[in-house]
Amino acid sequence: MSAPRIGLVAIGRNEGERLKRCLRSVPAGCPVVYVDSGSTDDSVAFAESLGMTVERLSTAKGFTAARARNAGWRRLTAEHPGLDYIQFVDGDCELASGWIDEARRALDAEPELCAVFGRRRERFPQASPYNALCDDEWNVPVGLVRTCGGDVLMRLAALRQVDGYCDDLIAGEEPDLCLRLGLEGWKVRRIDAEMTLHDMDMHHARQQWLRARRAGFAYAEHVARHGANAFPDWRRAVPSIILWGGVLPAIFILAALVALIVPSAAAGLVALAVAALFYLQATRIALRKRRSGAPMNFALFYGFWMVLGKIAQFGGVVRYHVKRWRGGPNALIEYRGQSEGKPA
Repeated sequence: MSAPRIGLVAIGRNEGERLKRCLRSVPAGCPVVYVDSGSTDDSVAFAESLGMTVERLSTAKGFTAARARNAGWRRLTAEHPGLDYIQFVDGDCELASGWIDEARRALDAEPELCAVFGRRRERFPQASPYNALCDDEWNVPVGLVRTCGGDVLMRLAALRQVDGYCDDLIAGEEPDLCLRLGLEGWKVRRIDAEMTLHDMDMHHARQQWLRARRAGFAYAEHVARHGANAFPDWRRAVPSIILWGGVLPAIFILAALVALIVPSAAAGLVALAVAALFYLQATRIALRKRRSGAPMNFALFYGFWMVLGKIAQFGGVVRYHVKRWRGGPNALIEYRGQSEGKPA
């Protein structure tokens, strides 16, 4: 029997039934390492019951998805040195039937590819508008792209060349990895194939707010780490976040306070002008989404959150720079509760 070419790394913490669906979806004969980040449920016992290798992360360095994935692929390759590819999957995702074979064929066909990924879908996009936002976010264009997400088939030689993910990143670890791979000449492709079903299970505005704050933190850290080499759209994102999430809201609040305390008609007009800018920006984004084929209700919700989310992202940018000034390790920004979800 020939040695396997593909192994799988799943990461998680207290994923419950989601992890069970994930691990059951792994094709027969594929070696697996499940990396657990301090679960208090039966995640470890279930993985072991399937005969899978379990890597338990210590609490000494803190939990991040990047650290978990690194621990997983290094343990996997130590046990199976003949592997060519590593399939990474988050513990809240279920692999689509036939995905790994299709992704392998894509990597075999293009030696310059370091990574291939497909369509990640939300399991319950209609359960909440926040789930629907995530399902829309996962649907990136087919073809060569700059970066991937957490679910991806990765070429082991490329992963080793850049020494894997950066352990200390609490968010944005995939863009960071893909940027470093790109600088070495590697390419990433999104193929037209079903890859995973993801169970976001997000139902509250506060969760979406924290998720946006986490994104702002990731933008700020990516640009600070890589400077001129950072992805151009990420470099543009930071000043946009500062303008729409910091400067304009500050002007609105200050003008509104002056208008109420003095009172001042001029200050009131400034506050109204800023409010009108936000309304027009949200409307512009919603109309653009509507033209792409989205239902009107979703387009309006999307436009609203793309604008409101800038304020949350600004909080993430500020948090990153305060942390950088003070020093010390990054603290996770959890949006699904500390007792569940993947470690970042």
